[in-house]
Amino acid sequence: MTMLLDVRNLTISIDNHVVVDDVSLRLKAGEILGIAGESGSGKTMTALAIAGLLPETAEMSGEIVVDGDDLTDATEDHYCRVRGRDLGIVFQEPMTALNPVQMIGDQVAETVRIHRRVSRRDAQQVAELALEQAGLPPSRFSCDRYPHSLSGGQRQRVALAIAIALKPRLLIADEPTTALDVTTQAEILALFSRLVHEDGVGLVLVTHDLAVIVETADRVALMNKGGIVEEGRVPDVFGSPGNAHTGKLLEDTKHVPVRKVTKTPERTPVLETRNLVREYAGSRSWLGQPVSVRAVDDVSLSVFANENVGIVGESGCGKSTLLRTILGLDPAQSGQVTVFGRRFPTEDGSDMRWLRRKIQIVFQDPYGTFDPRWRVERLITENLHMSDTRLTAGETRRRVDAMLDQVGLQSTDATRFPHEFSGGERQRIAIARALIIEPAILALDEAVSALDVSIRARILDLLAALSERLEVSCLFVTHDLSVARAITDRILVMKDGRIVEEGGTEEVFTAPSHSYTRDLLAAVPNFERLRVTST
Repeated sequence: MTMLLDVRNLTISIDNHVVVDDVSLRLKAGEILGIAGESGSGKTMTALAIAGLLPETAEMSGEIVVDGDDLTDATEDHYCRVRGRDLGIVFQEPMTALNPVQMIGDQVAETVRIHRRVSRRDAQQVAELALEQAGLPPSRFSCDRYPHSLSGGQRQRVALAIAIALKPRLLIADEPTTALDVTTQAEILALFSRLVHEDGVGLVLVTHDLAVIVETADRVALMNKGGIVEEGRVPDVFGSPGNAHTGKLLEDTKHVPVRKVTKTPERTPVLETRNLVREYAGSRSWLGQPVSVRAVDDVSLSVFANENVGIVGESGCGKSTLLRTILGLDPAQSGQVTVFGRRFPTEDGSDMRWLRRKIQIVFQDPYGTFDPRWRVERLITENLHMSDTRLTAGETRRRVDAMLDQVGLQSTDATRFPHEFSGGERQRIAIARALIIEPAILALDEAVSALDVSIRARILDLLAALSERLEVSCLFVTHDLSVARAITDRILVMKDGRIVEEGGTEEVFTAPSHSYTRDLLAAVPNFERLRVTST
């Protein structure tokens, strides 16, 4: 088979700090290479080097050859001709990769028109086909929508459509399933498999999810501290790891936090919703009549003290909108929200400061919640000073250092800016910012979706410990059913804005009553399938 990618002795330094150390990789046509490792291991930086997207301050040595084209010293103009046409890229954070003021159909079509001399109409047709391949068929999904109106999973699919629009020979996907629900993830992975096995595409799949690699990849390269510690066929590496770091990653993948929660028979809800409805103005019908979209449809739920509740469902089912409506970030058309017996929002908007001390949220996209001009210490302490203005500078710094340590960061990270961190590291900062004031209720919107398996295990242990020690109640919105199973006491399953199933976590996972729930569980990547692969 044709060698599509040949990376030899790649070394990358930023500010005299080596972030990728003597990495060599090879990829054939019709093959999937998984690159895995913890946040900061160098896997994303390796992918950026292949795509010619390293930061200006980076210094690189080694060789990069893509489909016979030596790109080691390629100019930006040369790379511009290669990217999109021969090399497709799916970035980790789709919201930062998409133009917020351009409709999604036009964004996909733009890629086509840059590399092909075709009419606007023909480019739009290619764009619609790519969107359909990515799971957004124009027959059911308008191309005239803007990125902000999409869910995280939908934005990821748009980014994928841009990458595959011109059918490139080499595809680089950096955490392409991070923001996707399990059913969409299964569809995307199936699409990758078709592109590879039917069209002869070579795929570099960068991911922290080892189960995705087991399901998809032919070979895997495990990175740690900038270098490759183990490489080979997936069954060989994961079935019989030859490196201690590989073994640790496998243990963390299967990690389940231990909770010792004692509940009383009679409990008063700390958070409650009754018949909550949230509608959005949609597009007009063919008769010109306005059409509304009911994202949250008559939802009632309760969360009790020292309880973890999970809300799961496909992208676009309304789970994130429900969370935002509960927090008063989106207005409800009807229904009510009660926190510790107080109804919110009040007519005059008062008591919101009190509410923010009781409930903190960690959003899906951490980078979008940070002021890029602020250092980490200020990002965290702003929240702290809003809740307690009596703290001295020394007390503040000690609490910041302690919280950074709990989420797996260094005290020296307090002086750095958000753009200097990986996606997973930024998520840890967001969690630290929320936890530092010790809220009674912690709302998490895909809070661990961008974390590698080791840090995810630590964060889940931390959340479990907080639930016991501080009687923190957690409301998890997540597409990762394994996370939901590991950390929650109850599960709420949402579909089309409604709760279609509710029950104890183990009950829902072992004996689901609704067909939709059964479909979700069937789509979960299964690490145990490795046994089948290795025989």
